[in-house]
Formats: sequence, structure tokens, C-alpha cells
Amino acid sequence: MSVIHLSPWDLMLAATTVLALAAISLRMQLGVTQTILIAAVRTVLQLGLIGLVLKLLFESLHPLWLVPLAMVMLAAAGREVMSRQKRRLRGLQGWLLGTGAMFVSSFLLTVFALTVVIGVEPWYKPQYAIPLLGMMLGNTMTGIAVGMDRLQNAVVDLRPQIEQRLMLGQTAADAIRPQLKEAARAGMIPMINAMAAAGIVSLPGMMTGQILAGSPPLEAVSYQILIMFIVSAGTGFGTLLALHWVAKSLFDERDRLRLDRLQ
Repeated sequence: MSVIHLSPWDLMLAATTVLALAAISLRMQLGVTQTILIAAVRTVLQLGLIGLVLKLLFESLHPLWLVPLAMVMLAAAGREVMSRQKRRLRGLQGWLLGTGAMFVSSFLLTVFALTVVIGVEPWYKPQYAIPLLGMMLGNTMTGIAVGMDRLQNAVVDLRPQIEQRLMLGQTAADAIRPQLKEAARAGMIPMINAMAAAGIVSLPGMMTGQILAGSPPLEAVSYQILIMFIVSAGTGFGTLLALHWVAKSLFDERDRLRLDRLQ
């Protein structure tokens, strides 16, 4: 099956739809016109750059070439987690917690998928490693950002209830548990919805891309099922780990709630 190649003119035609959206938002004074345009420009620049980088990586199988790119992807994801939070831990702590949780969940599950499930030889083959890691980080980033934001806002808004539980003798872990559960649920709902709707409401991105590139539909489905399972697990584990670390950071060694650690 041949692949239809897209020309720059084709991409410019597609860009007119975003420009139309930006024009309508400007007319309606939604306040997001500049954000839309900046995001569109970033999409072109970032994807163009990563395309050039991947071209070079695909020509070299040495794992050391992958490490800098993986670290840049992780650091950028950590920054996005922090930028989406209304309230955040002061200093670098919030960035370190979110980034650390993504590192543990995304990297471990990516290696598991490459070595055990797919069985790529060598396991760090860029054609498989980079796209899989990117999908893992992208979805885990969203879950962690939503979960952390929900927990930190809830702790501030419901401070009296949490402190009442502490005065009644509950530990810090027990006092914050209701808010922790709600935050974890909020962080995992997008991936749960994506799994529930896949194939009926929507065709996921990787599957669509493979089909457009000429892969047999059933092979594309198999890879998409793998991705959905691995990404959902990574999002869930990363969200739970990040929320556990955030919850511990909001209390001192005497189980006192310390909202001064938030900004």
C-alpha cells in the first residue's frame, strides 16, 4: 500500500483551519487567540525539530544518542506539569516530584514494553523507543498535572476539615486520604475514558497513523491495544506516586499541615 506524501502546501491548507479558529476566538474576545497561534507555531517548530533529530537517531543505534533526547523530553514534561498548576510547591520541589514520578513510571514501563512485550532487538532501537516513551510521557504528564493540581487546591480549600481530622487524632495520611482519592481519580479519568471509547467513539492516534502509513489494520490494532494498556498503567502509577509524594510534602514530621510550602 503506497503512502500519500504531504507537501508544504497541504500543511498550509491544514493551518488555515487553525487560523480560522483563532480569528473566531478573537471576534468573540475569548482571550485565547494568542495562545492558539503560539501553540500552532510551537507545533510546527517542535515537530520539525524532532523529525530531524529522529532522522539522525534512526541512522545510529548507539544508546548514548537516546539518553540526551530522553532527558530533554522528561525535563520538558516536568515543566509542563508545573505550568498547569494553580497552586504548586515552592522552589524546585514540585518540579522534582512530578518529574521523578514520570521518570519512575514512564521509563520503567517503556523498558518493560520494549524488552518483554515487543521484544525489540536491540531494545533501545529508536524507531520503537522514542515514540513509545513520548506517548508514555505525554499521557503521564497530563494525569500527574491534573492530580497534583486537584490535590493542592483541595488541601487549601478544605484546610479546616483536614485540620479537624488531625485534632481528632488522625494521622496525616488518614486526614488527607479523601482528597488524595479524589485527586487520583481525577488524574486517571482521562485515560480510563480513552480506553473505554477506543474503537467506538474514536480511533486512537497511533493506530490511525499506522493505518495511514500503510500498516495492516489488525497489526495497527494490536499495537494500539499494547499502547493503551502500557500508557494507562504508566499514567495511573505515575499519578499515584506523585500524589503520595505531594501529600507527604504538605505535612511536617509532627503531622502538621504546612500550607506555607505552597505558592
